[in-house]
Amino acid sequence: MTMKDHKTTMKSLILKLILALTLIPLASGSAFGPQPNRTEPPELELTNGPTSYQELETIFSRHNYDWGTLDEGVPSLFLKTLPQDLNKISQTKKKKTVFFLSLLPMVLRVNEDIEEQKRELQTILSRYDRQQSLTAFQQSRLAAIVADYRVSGDPLKDPRVRERLLKRVDIIPPSMVLAQAATESAYGTSRFARLGNNLFGEWTFVPGTGMVPQNRPEGMTHEVRTFPTIYASIASYMKNLNTHKAYRQLRELRARIRREGRPLQGIELAQGLLYYSQRGEAYIEEIQTIIRSNALHRVTSAMFRSRTASTEGDTTAPLPPLRKTESTLGVDPQLAKPEPTAALSGRSGQGIFPPPSV
Repeated sequence: MTMKDHKTTMKSLILKLILALTLIPLASGSAFGPQPNRTEPPELELTNGPTSYQELETIFSRHNYDWGTLDEGVPSLFLKTLPQDLNKISQTKKKKTVFFLSLLPMVLRVNEDIEEQKRELQTILSRYDRQQSLTAFQQSRLAAIVADYRVSGDPLKDPRVRERLLKRVDIIPPSMVLAQAATESAYGTSRFARLGNNLFGEWTFVPGTGMVPQNRPEGMTHEVRTFPTIYASIASYMKNLNTHKAYRQLRELRARIRREGRPLQGIELAQGLLYYSQRGEAYIEEIQTIIRSNALHRVTSAMFRSRTASTEGDTTAPLPPLRKTESTLGVDPQLAKPEPTAALSGRSGQGIFPPPSV
């Protein structure tokens, strides 16, 4: 082998070595490779726990998660169920804190799903308005969104149908969600919350699909719905507010706030809950009082932490995401089916009364 051939071989080996060293980190996912989106929250579903509020408090502490650290972001901790012993917390303030912090990540997640669907809807409508043809997938997604929000008609050709749909595909302020969950579930201690993950007193009229209230009046047939997870309960509650005719006033108020360019505040949007309970105005005042007395306005701008911050020191194995299916927003398809009648409050109202024709 000549000296020239030797140099050529050495150069070839060096190039191969450099290429190999470059590809190894790309395959292993190190800092040299493609990085995950740091703004997307990790999926940390606590499958088999926590079994007690003390264990839950330990998890919060490990993640440095409390009212004072909301500005640092909310960790992505998704509980399937609440601890069964919340009623054993003797200090009212502590009980409320554990309850609110437990639900907040899932409230944010459901709202994220709604916002994602709204962006998808606006993109499709904008494309149609620019006289660009829709793909088969976009047509399918539009049909799924229209069905999901129980709107009749064609939002592409009928402006009134489009307006109705856009008013429905929108978030619910976290402060109002937390306040309603608190009053409807007695801060997670009610029988329906403990045994059925029902945090909002939703009813069903399909026999055998829920829990029969202990003091149900004779002649009544309603049952209290059950949900596989807390997340499903929150998603169903939001879908109820966004689709049922009893809450048209809430959606109109929300749309007006949007037009005026103001941020959504739970204490204001609660005015649209007149028909959530038989108590009417008194119920609205109770929700607003809970928001004020617990300073729930502080969750208005709450956001998830980055992936790195949320997972630091965590020992829970990541599970598949709780993302929506093709036609639902994170809810089991069976739970997304329309109810045969109104799903109003079962705890505060103690019964369903006919809402106005709206």
